[in-house]
Amino acid sequence: MCGIVGVVSNESVNQLIYDALLLLQHRGQDAAGIVTQQNCKFFMHKAKGMVRDVFRTRNMRSLPGHCGLGQVRYPTAGNAFSDAEAQPFYVNAPFGIVLVHNGNLTNAHALKTQLSDTYHRHVNTESDSEVLLNVLAHEIEVTTRGITLSPCDIFEAVRQVHKRVRGSYAAIVLIAGHGVLAFRDPFGIRPLCFGHNDNTWMVASESVALEGTSHQFDRDIAPGEAVFIDLNGRIHTQQCADNAVLSPCIFEYVYLARPDSVMDGISVYQARLNLGEALAKRVISTVPPHDIDVVVPIPETSRPSAAQLAQLLGLPYREGFVKNRYVGRTFIMPGQSVRKRSVRQKLNAIASEFNGRNVLLVDDSIVRGTTSREIVQMARDAGARKVYMASSAPPVLFPNVYGIDVPTQQELVAHNRTVEQVQAIIGCDALIYQDVDGMKKAIGSLNPAIQNFDASCFDGIYVTGDITLEDVVRLNTHRVRANDNSDDTSRLALPNTED
Repeated sequence: MCGIVGVVSNESVNQLIYDALLLLQHRGQDAAGIVTQQNCKFFMHKAKGMVRDVFRTRNMRSLPGHCGLGQVRYPTAGNAFSDAEAQPFYVNAPFGIVLVHNGNLTNAHALKTQLSDTYHRHVNTESDSEVLLNVLAHEIEVTTRGITLSPCDIFEAVRQVHKRVRGSYAAIVLIAGHGVLAFRDPFGIRPLCFGHNDNTWMVASESVALEGTSHQFDRDIAPGEAVFIDLNGRIHTQQCADNAVLSPCIFEYVYLARPDSVMDGISVYQARLNLGEALAKRVISTVPPHDIDVVVPIPETSRPSAAQLAQLLGLPYREGFVKNRYVGRTFIMPGQSVRKRSVRQKLNAIASEFNGRNVLLVDDSIVRGTTSREIVQMARDAGARKVYMASSAPPVLFPNVYGIDVPTQQELVAHNRTVEQVQAIIGCDALIYQDVDGMKKAIGSLNPAIQNFDASCFDGIYVTGDITLEDVVRLNTHRVRANDNSDDTSRLALPNTED
């Protein structure tokens, strides 16, 4: 999960891209980068850190031009601690191409080997985004032979990329002297949309980046579709994939996206309200509502679900935790020790909302259990008599290979454990999970045109249909070593790869 944006305008774009990245900051906190173009020359600045820390006045002044790209990075592939992994990435041939990418290529290793051995293209980092850039550059070079470039040539190159690349990818590309290209994988796993105002075209990961910068949201980019905006602001579109089918990542609606975004025709906020409604039915079957004194959300993603659940059960809804907004999202922090240490820095309990009460805590999901365990203990320390925990999402049972940091089953608290065992680990008096079908119905009902979601974290069905046990082991080996200090992958179960 990363946040990406691309802009073509008749005005300077550096401040606009900066503002859009601030609106997408929730999608990545590890690094940020901006590239602009003026007179066919690229100007780039990127570094580790949050947007506000990476870009100073002197950096902004060094980014002239009327078109450009930006990215906030959340690392799922490559070295999370290397400045070299920050995006955008650049190649000088053909034409000069810069790329930002959100997603995860599942065949990046094979592509990298082919690029090096067959096409003599050097990939300098461990990032799959640099691999994607070089695959695209090679296909553009084959199509045009480096002479001229038309929208038809670009679309043909993207068509060939779709045939070679596997996994999830939403990408925005700046081609020197020509314009901005955006394309999405044939399953539409990661989001991408575009819009405009009188002077500007913008492509971004979420609609909030458009609306928050006074642009009109036009539509989502379809799975497999490519959109090219030339430097004169003319827009060209074409479907470049055979048998494309929309299967967006359901975790976007559960946790990743901002609630004020609309993605693939679904309001993220309404999706979370619906999840709360479905979860209320599960709570009733486990804990009698008269045994619950108050419903407390775990800030911030779970608030809509918790509020809806409380209303349906006729229970008081209270803000029992105060969030320190200057601490990042613990789920997307690299490293288990960092996540655990940050929980109490991030949240503080309001004792009066817990003291002497039976409290139902509502969270968006439970992944590793570290945050949940700390929060349950905080509620007890604040005087709660009983602490119940409800999750708007089902148990997370399988690794994610499409760009979410759920890397190994060893880290998943629900893997190979019953609900009662997870409850004991977390330390709550009752644990209520959403069920998979309920989650899909709650969200899918908001856009009946979506027939399928990627819910592989929960059901083990990888929508691309090409993921094997070996793929999961290979993709996650570096994460196992980094997070567990071990390369033991024997507990990885073979995922369900039915299409």
